[in-house]
Amino acid sequence: MMLPEGNQSIIPTFILLGFSEYPTLRVPLFLVFLSIYMVTTVGNLGMIIIIKISPKFHTVMYFFLSHLSFVDFCYSTVVTPKLLENLTVEDRTISFSGCIMQFCFACLFGVTETFMLAAMAYDRFVAVCNPLLYTTTMSQKLCTLLVAGSYSWGIVCSMTLTYFLLALSYCESSIINNFICDHSVIVSVSCSDPYISQMLCFIIAVFNEVSSLMIILMSYILIFITVMKMPSASGRRKTFSTCASHLTAITIFHGTILFLYCVPNPKTSWLTVKVASVFYTVVIPMLNPLIYSLRNKAVKDTFRRLVVAKLLCHLI
Repeated sequence: MMLPEGNQSIIPTFILLGFSEYPTLRVPLFLVFLSIYMVTTVGNLGMIIIIKISPKFHTVMYFFLSHLSFVDFCYSTVVTPKLLENLTVEDRTISFSGCIMQFCFACLFGVTETFMLAAMAYDRFVAVCNPLLYTTTMSQKLCTLLVAGSYSWGIVCSMTLTYFLLALSYCESSIINNFICDHSVIVSVSCSDPYISQMLCFIIAVFNEVSSLMIILMSYILIFITVMKMPSASGRRKTFSTCASHLTAITIFHGTILFLYCVPNPKTSWLTVKVASVFYTVVIPMLNPLIYSLRNKAVKDTFRRLVVAKLLCHLI
């Protein structure tokens, strides 16, 4: 089947409506999103620094966590600055190349995070169900392959979907009723038949969600069975506690995705879609470092020591 050729004579521009239909909320929304982005940046970069400089965090779990923090920081940086800009200016246009690039990187980091969380679930499964073989099983080589595989598959998905978006034709100027250039809104303003691109996106999204959830569910089912066989109640509580942060992150991440793509009729629920999109693209990258740090005494203690050391250096 021949792909439709993109219109080379016209360079289209898009207008991101964002939350422009609520002019009285522009300042409050700007302050909220700016605060979230600052917490996201400090939280994720702080987590990476703490893991990097503290030898006791040079373990498999924190190796995955450092990459999850990096992905969250990058994902938020792809989306939030443009959202903040559109809340402060009247001209909400975004170039065609800018829109495509935003989608490309958002897709890359979104898919990478999906499988990074699945890899972390597998790590928890090995730690709980095969503790004696944990060091051998979760070797540095395997961990590197799991992380590299997550990034690589994110790149493959992103490049594939971006290629098919570039193959479509677009009008000179189109209005996008969202604050982000995601796949659905880009194909909705296409002037050519987007069937192939839409079907490909659907297949990739279903495969990613089903395969990652299968890994996560199987890992935690086996973890639950193993934990329930433990004779000690304190041992069960301790094991569940080590998995609680990851389970919380997974529930929020996949719960939001499933809600966002299960809205019965998004054409009549744009506000719902926008709010869910904000949670998925802006709020979740902030929550992950908070979830892992607030429940982790070692991380909090290390952070306090770093802050105290920094203050002492300034005083001296």
